[in-house]
Amino acid sequence: MIALAASGMDEGVWLRAERQTGGRGRLGRSWVSPPGNLYASTLVRIRPSDPPAATLALVAAVALEETVSAYAPGMALLKWPNDVLIDGGKVSGILLERAGDAVVIGIGVNLAHHPTDIERPATSLADHNVIVAPEDFIETLAEAFTRWVECWRGQGMDTIRRRWVAHAHPIGTPLNARLPDEVAIDGLFDGLDPDGALILRLADGTRRVIHAGDVFLL
Repeated sequence: MIALAASGMDEGVWLRAERQTGGRGRLGRSWVSPPGNLYASTLVRIRPSDPPAATLALVAAVALEETVSAYAPGMALLKWPNDVLIDGGKVSGILLERAGDAVVIGIGVNLAHHPTDIERPATSLADHNVIVAPEDFIETLAEAFTRWVECWRGQGMDTIRRRWVAHAHPIGTPLNARLPDEVAIDGLFDGLDPDGALILRLADGTRRVIHAGDVFLL
């Protein structure tokens, strides 16, 4: 998709693979890719009037949570920055990559299978008796993503941020944030700042804004 973005592919096109042999997650992690799950990519062409490109991670998360909830009502929760959880297990992954004026958004969803040899808990929709074919899921997702990108452009980040917080774990949820410099911070979820960064309330009552890192539920 990066090569296609560089060659001028239009915004709104989606590509889906039946399986991947070189799937990647955040921070260079591998992504297990058996058949039956969703492996898809799309792109957004950044315009001068758009909000910051990095905030598309929250746009994608909102669209993905909405899509999961369409098939599994009442089950999904968001965890910063863009994880969708069911019963505490990660059901999806989102990766953003920049190519010129394009942001490529790669999305993987555990529809039929989930990995068992990773650090954090994972799950699949099938584990919760929700059976959906990848080709059906991507149609619902593409419609939701287009709608939320239009909202992002037309109404700005505040609408996206409020929607994200409303469908995340509750304010006050204990979290552990592992920062890029390997420092770990425990705190309570206290919402998102205007740019979508995570706010943690620390034990001494101060608030810490997290712009990058891995976040775990405690």
